[in-house]
This record gives sequence, C-alpha cells and structure tokens, in this order.
Amino acid sequence: MSPPDDPDSEARSAGYRVLPGVADEMLDTQGNVRPVWRPLLSAIETMSDEELHERFSRADRYLRDAGVFYRAYGAGGSSERAWPFSHVPVLISETEWQVLAEGLVQRANLLEAVVADIYSDNKLVQEGFLPPQLIASNPEFLRPLVGIKPVGGHYLHFCSFEIGRGPDGNWWVLADRTQAPSGAGFALENRVATARAFSDLYAETHVHRLASFFGAFRKALQSKARSSDERIAVLSPGPANETYFEHAYIARYLGIMLLEGEDLTVVDGKVMVRTVAGLKPVSVLWRRLDAAFADPLELDQNSYIGTPGMVEALRNGAVTFVNALGSGILETRALLAFMPTLSRHLLGEELKLPSIATWWCGQKAEREHVARNLDRMVVGSAFSRLPFFDDNGRSVLGSRYKDPQSRSISEWLEAETGNLVGQEVVTLSTTPAMVDGRLTPRPMSLRVFAARTNDGWQIMPGGFARIGSGSDASAIAMQSGGSAADVWIVSDKPVERTSLLPAEETFTRNMPGSLPSRAADNLFWLGRYIERAEGVLRILRAWHSRYAESADPSQPLLAFVSDYLAAIDVDPGKGAPDSLLRNIDSAVYSASNIRDRFSPDGWLALNDLSKTAKRFHEHVKPGDDAAHAMTILLRKLAGFAGLVHENMYRFTGWRFLTLGRLIERGLHMTRLLGHMTGPDAPDGALDMLLEIGDNVMTHRRRYNVSTARLTVTDLLALDPLNPRSILFQLNEIRIEVEQLPNAMVNGQMSNLFREAMRLHSGLAVLTPETMTADTYVNLERELEKLSDILARSYLS
Repeated sequence: MSPPDDPDSEARSAGYRVLPGVADEMLDTQGNVRPVWRPLLSAIETMSDEELHERFSRADRYLRDAGVFYRAYGAGGSSERAWPFSHVPVLISETEWQVLAEGLVQRANLLEAVVADIYSDNKLVQEGFLPPQLIASNPEFLRPLVGIKPVGGHYLHFCSFEIGRGPDGNWWVLADRTQAPSGAGFALENRVATARAFSDLYAETHVHRLASFFGAFRKALQSKARSSDERIAVLSPGPANETYFEHAYIARYLGIMLLEGEDLTVVDGKVMVRTVAGLKPVSVLWRRLDAAFADPLELDQNSYIGTPGMVEALRNGAVTFVNALGSGILETRALLAFMPTLSRHLLGEELKLPSIATWWCGQKAEREHVARNLDRMVVGSAFSRLPFFDDNGRSVLGSRYKDPQSRSISEWLEAETGNLVGQEVVTLSTTPAMVDGRLTPRPMSLRVFAARTNDGWQIMPGGFARIGSGSDASAIAMQSGGSAADVWIVSDKPVERTSLLPAEETFTRNMPGSLPSRAADNLFWLGRYIERAEGVLRILRAWHSRYAESADPSQPLLAFVSDYLAAIDVDPGKGAPDSLLRNIDSAVYSASNIRDRFSPDGWLALNDLSKTAKRFHEHVKPGDDAAHAMTILLRKLAGFAGLVHENMYRFTGWRFLTLGRLIERGLHMTRLLGHMTGPDAPDGALDMLLEIGDNVMTHRRRYNVSTARLTVTDLLALDPLNPRSILFQLNEIRIEVEQLPNAMVNGQMSNLFREAMRLHSGLAVLTPETMTADTYVNLERELEKLSDILARSYLS
C-alpha cells in the first residue's frame, strides 16, 4: 500500500515532539500512529526538557556504574567505549511479534537441518540444492568435523537473526548468526537502563519480561551436563574481544563459569578445566569464539586462544558446544539465495519470514541480473557475512566499487563468479530516537535471539535494536557510530513477571574447587597490586608532608627515603609517579580478566581510583598538594578494600585475593623495616616509619618510652595483634593457606602449607633484639619463595 500524502499528520495533530518525517515504526500502513506507541509518545510529550534529561541521565548513570562497554576498533588499535545507548525503546505489539516468532522458529529448524546435512550425508550438494563451491571452498567449512554428530544430536542451540522492516511494513531476514551470536547480554542491560528512564511507564505497560527466556535456556544447558560434577561454562576469547563485557555479564547472570582456552586441557579425550583443586570435567561450553580458533591442533594452527584436542573430545562425545563447531558456515551470505528452495525441500513449507533478495554470482542468469542492476545492489564476498566497505566502514553500492585491475563490471563479475553475491540495497524503516530533545526518525534493524530449550525453540520476547546515527541505513553498526535500544514486546493484557531466582526448595551447592587457576592468578595479583599501590601511597604521603615543611629534598631524612623509593622505581618529585599508575592499571587489568567474579561496585571503585590517580599525575605539585592527593587516593583505595572485605563471599577466590594482599603487605613492611631501622637511618626515620605503618597512636598507648628501634620493631614486626605487622601477615597467611584445596593430603601438609607454618613459627620465636638487617633480607627472600610455591601449586 502506498503511503498517505502526509504521514506526519496524525502525529502533528497529537502534538508529539517530532521532526519532519515521522518514523515508520510509529505508523501503520494508513499513516496512523500504531496503538502500541501512543502511551509512550503521549508520556514523552508531557515531559519537559529538564525531566527528559533527568530520566535519560538515570539510564546513562546505570550503564556507567555497571561498567557496560564495547570495544571499538580503529587505525590506532582498540579501545573501550561507553555503551552507545538510545533511550527511546522500539515498541512492537504482541500480535505482530507472534508472527515474527513463528517465522524465526521455522528458520532455526531449517538452519539445523541444513548444517546437519552439510556435516553428515551432504545430500543437499549431491542432489543439486546447494552448489558444491559454496561448501568446499568455504573457509567456515571445517573438514575435521565431518561425520562428528554432536552430543544430543543438535548442532544449533542459540542463534540470532538480523531482521529489518521495510517502509511498506514487511519484515525481512537480513542475516543469520550461528557462529557465536552476541548481544543477548546487552539486550538485558538495555532493558534495565530503559526501565530506569521510564520506570513509571514500564510498570504500567504490559511489556514481556526477558528472564523466562534465559531461565529456560539455563535449564537446557544444565540438562546437557551428565552429572553434577560436570561443569558448564561460557568460552570466551578473552578481554580483548569487543563483546567481552557481555561474556562476563552472561556468565554472572546465569551463574556459570567464564573460561578461556588456556583454562582448559584435554586429557584422555575429555575436556578438563584447570582449577585450584586440580583438573575438573567440563561437559558444556557456550562458545563465544569463532570455531576455527577452538583447536589449534586440528583447525587453525595459528590460534593462541584455543585448546589442543578439542575436536578429539567431540569425537569422543565428551563435550557439547553451543553452537557446534562448524555451524558458522550457515552465516555464509550466499546461502540466503537458496533458503526458499531449501525450506520447501527440507521442511515442505514456504518461508514464513523471507530473506533479503540475494543473488549468487556463480550462476549465469543471476550474475547477469546483478550486472544489469548494479546501481541498486550491494556486492560482496559470497562466503562472508560482511559486505565490501568504504573508508568509513559503510557498505557500498556495487556501482561505486573500483576494481584495482581496471576491469569492467562484467569482467569483474565473470572473473570472480562464485566468490561474489549481490543483494538489494536495504531500505530500512525508521524508529524514533531522541536527538537534540526531539524525536527524530533513524533507520533501525533488530537482532532477535532464539534458544533451544527443553520444550523446543524459544524466541526472546524483545531483543537488541541497532539505531543509525543518521539517515544512512548502512551506518547502524556501533563501530560506524550507531547506537543500541531496548525492544518492548507489548501485550494488551498483563504479562507474567518471572525471575531467575529458583522456585524449588532443592539446590546444588558448588564446591570451592571450581575456581579456575587463571581466575585465582588474577585475584592473587589484584591483591598484590592493590597493596603495593597502598604501600607506595603511604610512603609518598609521609615524604610530601615533610617536604612541605622545608621544600628541601636534600635534607637527610627525605634523601634517605628517596633512596628507598628509587630502589622500587618511585620518583617522589611527581605528584602521582608513573610506577604508582602502573600498579593501579595492573590492578584494573587483573580485575578486567575476572569480570564475571567481580562485583559492579568493586569495579566502579577501582576505576574511580584509576581515574583520580591519572588526574593527580598531571596536576599535583610536590608538598601539601601532593600529600593531600595521596590522602584522597588512600581513602578511595580503602573504600575499594572495604567493598571487597565486606561484600565478597569467603570462597576460594577471596582467599587468593587476601593472600596476595597479605604477602605484599608483609614484603612492604619487611623492606621498610630493613631500610629504616638500620644504624645509618637519620633522625626522624622511626617516627616516619610509624606514620607509614599507621601506628603512631598505637605506639604512644602501648609503650611508655619515646620512639626507639626496639619498640618500633616490636610493634611493626612482631606484634601478632597489629594488622600492619609482619607477624600478623604471616599468621593470616597460615590460616588462609590451611583453608585452600589440598592443603592437607592423606594427613600430610602440602609444600605451601608447610612453608607457611615454618615461616610463621620462625618469626614468632624471635625478639626485637634478635632482629637484624640479615633477618629482614632473609625474610624478604622467604616471602618471595612462598609466593612462588603458591603459584606453582595453584596458579600454573
């Protein structure tokens, strides 16, 4: 149906704050505002600019505090960017969504049938339904997987579909995503952020919730584990991946492990995860890395993120991949041209939701059609899911393609034949986005998710909308400046409100040994870096406080302490030295590798500390200014430590974090005492040492004499009740080590437990009079040795 003469008329008469050209998503084919949109638009119309700003700020603040980000790639490398959120949701009626869902369920079943044939009987090629070239020459066709039937019989378990609506109201499938579909976690965060912005409206509107979708999929994953001892995990490429935040978020949301390839090993044909309690079996891996990288032994030998032997484990039926390795072949763009025929052949049905018009150039008639209609075609690789791009990352019309060999269009198409595919230029419908305080139409596509549950395929009631930054429909990707919006599926009656909290009274409690060794390593070093930063901050604050009184760094005490700082690569002449920033950045990096085990509050506090330290690095002057800055950083660091101490569950991970802090604090105090209690220490060194150890008041209450080497040694080295003393650290280390897995085996102490006991008892029997410079040197060496034994025992 042709559009009305003035599609803006109803919106204008209703007073909605729109710019010329009302978004197509708001209007039906008669040009009237769809009923599903009216409550939201009416509510926005009654809001002042100040109220809208406050509402949108709430949503932005939530995303910022939650640490939601994506990784952008450019000429200068990659960087973390704030999540590009579009505040106005996309609204679709429940009735319309049901039709879409039926079409997507059919499509998921069709894709399952196609990939099952490709890796088994290959009848589709034999009988002429698929060209041999599209399979045999496809980089996503993984020959080692041929003949390997997945555990449970299914290749696909979690898919996504890029869909778009044309201005005529019809929906089209733009692409199928089966390799490692992303975005489901971001859809959850979009929902929370949008609910913050429109909390009143969201509560009143019958919007379908997302939790039931994830709950059903989690049950399906759990049902694939053959015993309670077998683990389920998200397999991630690591923090450098553009959607790593989502990997960690999904793992935390579903309560499953987040692993990387280096966490896994294959032993006797079984997949095992390296944990602090030894090797533990893994039976289900929701992979978020491309299949070819999963096994450098049989697939891509250049992969550094895979696990050798993974394909062999599949042959043994020892592991289930979500989705099966090799299923990425379904993302081949040229397959879209054959989907109608394949649906009729395999399902006996016409496609309920058609694909975007596609022509594979390996066939003469189709190649000639593309050549004749090049001005309205996007031409690209037949095997890729991505089109050709211009310098701005946007897809280009075939007529703008410049062949480096100066061939004509026909010559180019003839030479490349089956390597190219042509698709009609997408004219996407538009949805309202808030731009400069006005609802402005922007092109939109949806990413919709399908999960195989115990009751069959289930479609997420909502999804992930990608909104263009301008009128160009090719610039909807976030890498090209696009943004993301929530999708509300609205019913005309109340909907069920579900959550992932279990309704059953029975439950399974995971054992502490589930902590992967890599996660323990990052927690241990997070503790060390944080404590190292605190030690440096305390020394610098004391140094600058004294410098403020004389402004003479050459005075004996300041020079003496400067020598110590120089030995640990700290320049007190800078407000926040480079080495301090490196320690804090290293702590942030360690925490970033365990986002699934790290609270959002802890992450926010750590990043706040990092940002403040960087600001002081540039703008703080030596003396009072720097001493005040160090105090602020110490308070922020104390806030982070308090969050960890008060909120972190006393699981195995907490023990490794604590052991890192204890060992580093013990080393810090050992080195300081060895340097500042010697015979060459200048006047004031002992008082400064008490200040650094935060024990000035304690010393005054505990001893009835002035500061002396023996009293300071007694308090900071040998007092078992002083949380800053060396003996206190060793006692706590002994206690924590005793609680680690395998600390006692067959009644025998582990090497680590034995060394911790020996180190503690060796110091406990000493007196201040027997503490010499050699004692501190030996103690430092023994603490480093203890750290090495811990690493060999649990972190390798």
